Amino acid sequence: MNTLTTFFIDGWEHIVDINSYDHLLFVMTLCAAFTVTQWRQILVIITAFTIGHSGTLILSALNLIPTNAKLIDMLIPFTIMITAIANIMNYEKHGKFSNTKIKYSIALVFGLIHGLAFASNFKVMLFGDSIILPLFAFNIGIEVGQLFIVFLFMAVLWLYTNVIRGQHLKWNLFVSGAGFGIAATILLSAMNG
Repeated sequence: MNTLTTFFIDGWEHIVDINSYDHLLFVMTLCAAFTVTQWRQILVIITAFTIGHSGTLILSALNLIPTNAKLIDMLIPFTIMITAIANIMNYEKHGKFSNTKIKYSIALVFGLIHGLAFASNFKVMLFGDSIILPLFAFNIGIEVGQLFIVFLFMAVLWLYTNVIRGQHLKWNLFVSGAGFGIAATILLSAMNG
């Protein structure tokens, strides 16, 4: 029998595990267009992502949506690629994503897709009839894990822009380009696998 602590730890580990690099890559690509001073927007966007995959987990736990592992394995890298393109196309010269509301919407919708990857693991862990507390603990673990990754990512960005004096535009182009390239490789692998 799993405890709520176990659900929290499983959520945390699902995000910070290096084998979950597709989720790490999405979170980093999602944040690439934001500057360190936009930390409030980053918190909101990461929470929007969590809300999105929470909705999917609820629907999956209630057996209201089917899960197709092959389709999910192709959709997740696709979400990373779309996010990377949006970062580059919507970036303004003064160093921020031009329409934050669009970015929040992207995070929410793509959170629904990423939640499908969590769904099968989450359903196996459930005990009893209640999904509310286990889901809450699992999502808190995921949120804390994502915020930890974002904190590390933004610390590196701060060093890049304040110590090395690098330009945020170049950071965004590099991270978004790398995210796109790695996601394209993952997508091709999923299509051929």
